[in-house]
Amino acid sequence: MRYRRSLTFGAAVLLLVSSPVAVAGTLRAGAAAVEINPPVGEPIVGGFVPFPSKAIHDPLHARCLLLHDGTQQIAFVVCDSLKIDRAIFDEARKLIDQETSVPSAGILMSATHTHSATPCGSDTYRGTLVRGIVDAVKSAEKNLEPARIAWGGVDEDSELNNRRWYVTDEELLKNPFGGVDKVRMNPPRGSAALVRPAGPVDPEISFISVRSPDGRPISLLANYSLHYVGGVGSGDVSADYFGIFANRIGELLNAQSSGPAFVGILSNGTSGDVNNINFAAKSGKKYEAYEKMREVAEVVALRVAEAEKNLSYHHDIKLGAASCDLTLQVRKPDAELQAWFAEVDAQPDDKPLSHRYEKIYAQRCRTLLAGPDEYHVPLQVLRINDLAIAAIPFEVFTEIGLQIKDESPFADTFTIELANDSHGYLPTPEQHELGGYETWMGTNRVQKDASVLITKTILDLMSQLKQ
Repeated sequence: MRYRRSLTFGAAVLLLVSSPVAVAGTLRAGAAAVEINPPVGEPIVGGFVPFPSKAIHDPLHARCLLLHDGTQQIAFVVCDSLKIDRAIFDEARKLIDQETSVPSAGILMSATHTHSATPCGSDTYRGTLVRGIVDAVKSAEKNLEPARIAWGGVDEDSELNNRRWYVTDEELLKNPFGGVDKVRMNPPRGSAALVRPAGPVDPEISFISVRSPDGRPISLLANYSLHYVGGVGSGDVSADYFGIFANRIGELLNAQSSGPAFVGILSNGTSGDVNNINFAAKSGKKYEAYEKMREVAEVVALRVAEAEKNLSYHHDIKLGAASCDLTLQVRKPDAELQAWFAEVDAQPDDKPLSHRYEKIYAQRCRTLLAGPDEYHVPLQVLRINDLAIAAIPFEVFTEIGLQIKDESPFADTFTIELANDSHGYLPTPEQHELGGYETWMGTNRVQKDASVLITKTILDLMSQLKQ
């Protein structure tokens, strides 16, 4: 599915790390899933105020799909986590280089963005997460076997809603900086103030399917631009609908227990401004805990399983990987904004000047002010024949993913977000002009034209791999 759009971009500086392109060879593939559960009691993050976890409802995993064409190896590692910082991924890469023959430069690592997981960097959990990523790659390498591969996409828009809306009620548009935005994230459902969504959705479920030469399913990796679903039990750690899909797709493909276990994987696409709530409806069905995520996972898995039946599989494959660091400037509060936050700090907690989260954003902006002036952001593209997979370490607005699909030199393209690092939300410059939660300093941390530079850099990497 291709979308046409015409934009002009400024220049971005490239530091190429790797861009090997292999001669087509006979494919081998391996897959594995390793549990990465945190200790119970670790705080669950995803909202503004963390709270202690009480139980592991369903296990979190690091899921790996490894491909080898005889010369080049590439791999995907998708972790059930809200976000993962580069330092943790890099620690895992170092161990992978030491303990396997899989070059870590060709591995795309990402987080699903489940909102019912715990922080990845705590002293009591970091080692478990790093070891899980490494062991997933090691096990996938051990499971390498002759394979065939296919990829495709199918549309399913019923579960997608852009969560940023134009509204007529100014009270809904106030922000923590004493101003008024033009759009509101997650407005009241069915409100008479709703006008229209401020952005699109991407209905495509992209997927890669791998089978043995005799047809046994080895792995299926899907990609859908839906933030998450939610609706967990109080204090529960859960992989959200990503984990349910991973199990359900194996059942629908009739994956057998003989040989290495089938590994289903669902990665997050460009879903920074898209969720599962139909804001135009005044009310919706009341769901029990986990009911809604099971429903969404079933819809997505059924669509993929049906589409998979029509694919043509190949064993002569050309793989490639290219990556670079892009330097972006960090947003900093100016003198006027710092003066505003001084007023905010003087207010009682129960009497905000403008917005209930103004003290939270005062602290977030002070953190940015005290922090580095620039980030070195990892960008990556993997290639499987005429399929390109982009990796961007942000919660990426959907229209950015659509543009990358549209302008990609490859026949098929999708993007995995929160990949190889995590730097907050990535709106477009036009969306920055509208305001809203995702654009607020502290939620978004980099220069306002970052999406332009990132898109150009990703397309440059694709062009290098296409040669």
